[in-house]
Amino acid sequence: MHTLKKYEKGISDIPAEIAWYIADVMEFRGKEDLYSSRSAQKLKMLRESSIIESSVSSTRIEGVSIDPARVEPVLRGNSPFRDRDEEEVKGYRDALDWIHSEGKNIPINTRTVLELHSFVRSGSSSSGKFKTKPGEGDIFEIFPDGRKKLRFATVPYKDVKRYMKEWEKRTSTLMESGKVHPLIVLCASSFDFLCIHPFGDGNGRVSRLLFLLHAYHIGIGVGRYVSLERIIEENKEEYYRNLAESSAGWHRGKHNEWHYIRYMIYILKSAYKELAEKMDYAEPRGVKTEMIEGWIQKKKGTFTLSEIQQAMPSVSHDMIRKVLKDLSRDKKIQSSGHGRSAVWKRISNIKEKS
Repeated sequence: MHTLKKYEKGISDIPAEIAWYIADVMEFRGKEDLYSSRSAQKLKMLRESSIIESSVSSTRIEGVSIDPARVEPVLRGNSPFRDRDEEEVKGYRDALDWIHSEGKNIPINTRTVLELHSFVRSGSSSSGKFKTKPGEGDIFEIFPDGRKKLRFATVPYKDVKRYMKEWEKRTSTLMESGKVHPLIVLCASSFDFLCIHPFGDGNGRVSRLLFLLHAYHIGIGVGRYVSLERIIEENKEEYYRNLAESSAGWHRGKHNEWHYIRYMIYILKSAYKELAEKMDYAEPRGVKTEMIEGWIQKKKGTFTLSEIQQAMPSVSHDMIRKVLKDLSRDKKIQSSGHGRSAVWKRISNIKEKS
């Protein structure tokens, strides 16, 4: 909640890269409702595939895995469990079913957190219970020779209930205030939960379920069709690196949360991009390229990427950057400066072949 506390008066400056990611996610979000009218059967297949991938990936990130041949019978409930790992994978699937079924009707509060933990730690004596021992849940780095080094001390067990109560209140207040973009609130709340680390085991899985649930609350439903957990697993090293970089100094409120926030918004952007590709919902190939090239052809003097974005808000930053790169390679335009501050100028007729 130290991140959420930072934002109680709003945010004066958002890193440019994160602002771009947010714009891209919201652009994709604007098309989400159109998908349902294209192919109900295809969406149904994507939903089932996403649930299976999420159940397997999220638990596997935490070291819980099952025989690939057992995945379908276990998740469909057609076979008795052979071990605890199978039971936990099925529990994650049950939690996903609950979230996808009820969506934003499920409140984001401590009671829901405990319920989600009951799902992912089904059958365990600690299921649905906060940690109860000193040092429980602390994060260590383990070296090849067996030595351990404390990487992050989580909130002590005696303070967990107080911290979770504040986390719940600050998340709700910031969501309702409208002072901070909902995507940033989503990621900040997720990050603070992970730093609190209220359970002895299962914190990562609960955090990903909470992220999915909170996304529903702000109208981001891509996790229903594309597994966010699978994309996180595919970028697992980056997940842990950004979490570690952001958590340094968290207890003193001297941390840099933007590493984690950027990473999680990138995950959402990647999921939406994948959904668009799977639904084949795209304009004819080359239409947006022609739009950008046409704008540059008519533009007199210098211009920036931001100017193109303002003129064509439906075109993503990634698409604009690609076209600029291609035109620069073909010696149609040239730039002074690099990266976000680059200023561009047309040096030849774009319509003419090089």
